[in-house]
Amino acid sequence: MTRYLILVSIFLISIFSNAQELNCTVTINADQTGQPNLQVFRTLESQLLDFINTTKWTEKDYKNQERIDCNMSILVTEFDSNIFSATIQIQASRPIFQSSYNSPIYNFNDRQFNFVYNEFEPLNFNINTFGSNLISVIAFHIYTIIGLDADTFELNGGEQYFDIAKQIVNTAASSGSKGWRSADGNQSRFRFNDALISQVYKEFHTAMYEYHRNGLDLMHNQQKDAKLGIVKSIGILKTINDRRPNSFILRTFFDAKSDEIQSVFSDGPAVDITELINNLNRMAPTKRSNWAEIKY
Repeated sequence: MTRYLILVSIFLISIFSNAQELNCTVTINADQTGQPNLQVFRTLESQLLDFINTTKWTEKDYKNQERIDCNMSILVTEFDSNIFSATIQIQASRPIFQSSYNSPIYNFNDRQFNFVYNEFEPLNFNINTFGSNLISVIAFHIYTIIGLDADTFELNGGEQYFDIAKQIVNTAASSGSKGWRSADGNQSRFRFNDALISQVYKEFHTAMYEYHRNGLDLMHNQQKDAKLGIVKSIGILKTINDRRPNSFILRTFFDAKSDEIQSVFSDGPAVDITELINNLNRMAPTKRSNWAEIKY
């Protein structure tokens, strides 16, 4: 091998062995603002895309194929000078073993997303300081995504990342921005993170692991066992619902998973679904149309 090829090989190995954690798309819709000049929104979209995908968020080295697919859709409803009123929809997924299918793991509609942004200002994250609500909200959801992804591969694998998200919550709480305190409603960032680190909802992490590792990841060659693994994980989530009916963490789970669960149990080898249907209707009654389609 020539010296040139050796150098190229080393360079490529470096890229693929030290890739950042996320493969994220960012879209900003500012139509509701009525602004004739959309350049500032395009600049922000480009800066966020670069910020999210090139920042090293953890100490772990991700291979290129291990990067977590996610999407952030920002809807700007009002804009005045450098003050933005917006909502942000965050979705993330993880690949299923021996499959081209990506399973949704996070679907969060964050309605408390007002921020100040000056075009071309540097986007930098410091865990120890509150720089801006824009950066703190984005970083919070990134660590939540990384934590949920880790939970699906290793039991309680996401704990350290949920703790980092909690630190972001604590740092941002004094900013006056909404979403960071217990008083900001039952569907805030504070509430979701509090549930992820609380012993009251500890079974959630077990269910995430069972659902994916002993459920979906077996679908390629053990479909019946995979279905039984998912049934088991739903039963684990029921223990949470028995203590905390209609909890935000379970609603968020089923917002991500309802279509997938319907699909899994609408074909393939039959399993006993009686208890599954009862549990699903009790935990997620707003998804009854999905559960009505389950046949196997």
